[in-house]
Amino acid sequence: MVATNPQAAKIEAALQEAVRHHKAGRLGEAERLYRRILRGRPSHPGTNIALGIALKDQGRMDEAAAAFRRAVAVAPDNAGAHSNLGNILYSQGKLEEAEACYRRALALDPDMPDALKNLGLVIVDRGRTEESFAWFKRHAELVYGNADASARGREPNPPHKLQHDREQRDFLNGDAGPATAFHLEAGERVNGRAVNPDQSGGEIAANWQNRWPQYAVIDNLLTDEALERIRRFCWRSTIWHMSHPNGYVGAMPEHGFICPLLAQINDELRSTYPTILGDHPLLRWWAFKYDSRLSGINLHADFAAVNVNFWITPDDANLDPQSGGLVIWDKPAPLEWGFAQYNGAGQSVRDFLDRAGAKSVTVPYRANRAIIFDSDLFHETDRISFKEGYLNRRINITMLYGVRGSNAAEAAAKP
Repeated sequence: MVATNPQAAKIEAALQEAVRHHKAGRLGEAERLYRRILRGRPSHPGTNIALGIALKDQGRMDEAAAAFRRAVAVAPDNAGAHSNLGNILYSQGKLEEAEACYRRALALDPDMPDALKNLGLVIVDRGRTEESFAWFKRHAELVYGNADASARGREPNPPHKLQHDREQRDFLNGDAGPATAFHLEAGERVNGRAVNPDQSGGEIAANWQNRWPQYAVIDNLLTDEALERIRRFCWRSTIWHMSHPNGYVGAMPEHGFICPLLAQINDELRSTYPTILGDHPLLRWWAFKYDSRLSGINLHADFAAVNVNFWITPDDANLDPQSGGLVIWDKPAPLEWGFAQYNGAGQSVRDFLDRAGAKSVTVPYRANRAIIFDSDLFHETDRISFKEGYLNRRINITMLYGVRGSNAAEAAAKP
């Protein structure tokens, strides 16, 4: 019989009590108990980490960073301590230090999903977009590579997500061989251009500079080869892991929405439309796929300076050529509004627009059409009426450039 260490058992019991308070939202009491444990055992790694999380949850980031630094010092081989410290440093904008923390965490535990995802995000924020792809891909392989494992502990999928997944499995089984739990098409770069040259004679740049609301419409954005290749990537890659109650599914970089062609499109957008994108870096991107029996994205603004949104589903899928696109309002979200207020508060946003006397512009759907607009402008999906069937689902790709508020001076000069 192995003797129990009374002191260790006492610490474990105290820690479990503190964790119960923490999970119940009693953060002050949890913090008090964590600190009491640390007075007796200042080098206890688990308690230092737990204290750091409690402080972070209270918004006390500097204190949280200090707790995680203690955890790293007393347990340098604890991957979680390095990853948690990276999270705090990332939230404080200390990107170089955060990247080093995530790399240390992954050196200790190469299969830590959160560190893989967050390292990818930090690398994107540091301007090395294509370098991030390997980390996002590894995250997606780990989290979604086994269908049973990826579903464990998650909320059941809603009917529209299950319907999409059934349609994709049928498509892959019939067209591309047996469906697997996780599959990425190559999505390779095209030889030559992916983005067509600007043939507008400066009209697109002039519209961006002089029109209010600030937006530009670009038809025939991608070359034929690039358009077909990005469609193939979106149709055949099992990356659609985000589900929204309105009826659309989404693919984010950490789900596997990454490929060399996306990097090529980003590079060529920047070189083709420098007046619009300027020095704004690409910070986030995603794709959404819709169910026409339901609705699209609600009224919102985005956390960026410039939004590039383009559609790739063939035009013959759209039953109404006058709709299916995007509605853009001529009033930006106030800069003092937080993310929850400008991104998810539908009725209060409509009330704000009503009070401001805002007017909207509707841009109808066209395959290979891009709309570039100030991300602070409120916008929403127009009414969707597309044919049934997997290949007929409306798909849009969004690329967000720059930091929200960096266009504020320009916007202030507009009516």
